[in-house]
Amino acid sequence: MAVRRPELSGPRFLALPADAQDSVEPLRQIERLRLGVEIFAAYVQAQRALRRDPIATVVAGLRARSPAPVEPSGATRAQALRLGRAVTRLLRHLPGDTRCLARSLVLTRLLARRGIKATLVIGARTKPSFLAHAWVEHAGDPMLDPGGESFGRLVEL
Repeated sequence: MAVRRPELSGPRFLALPADAQDSVEPLRQIERLRLGVEIFAAYVQAQRALRRDPIATVVAGLRARSPAPVEPSGATRAQALRLGRAVTRLLRHLPGDTRCLARSLVLTRLLARRGIKATLVIGARTKPSFLAHAWVEHAGDPMLDPGGESFGRLVEL
């Protein structure tokens, strides 16, 4: 039986598509634990890779040995949003650099392992001061906070 949760508004909370709301079941305790371990392992893998390789190589490595991507659907969007929320919640409690690039790399890895095609986007703005930001999109929709309209797209991986 699906548990309905109240929708939260604002850019941090992206709504599930109507056709996927009933298909999202709460995770059992053991599934949450496995997901937490998977997120932590992907974080460690991404951090190690960033120390030695350029970002494009890191992203390719995170996607390596993954199943062929499936066609985007309401179910894949719902799963991607759920994973994005889980990554954000867990990484905020870890020491070290868990800002947008780390979150985006971890989510890219999780989605690739599930055959969900995603694009890691790196953008920047120059005013009022220079700031760069990274986020992940699935079928053109952000799965992590894209930082608003002020970031121009620089690279899509």
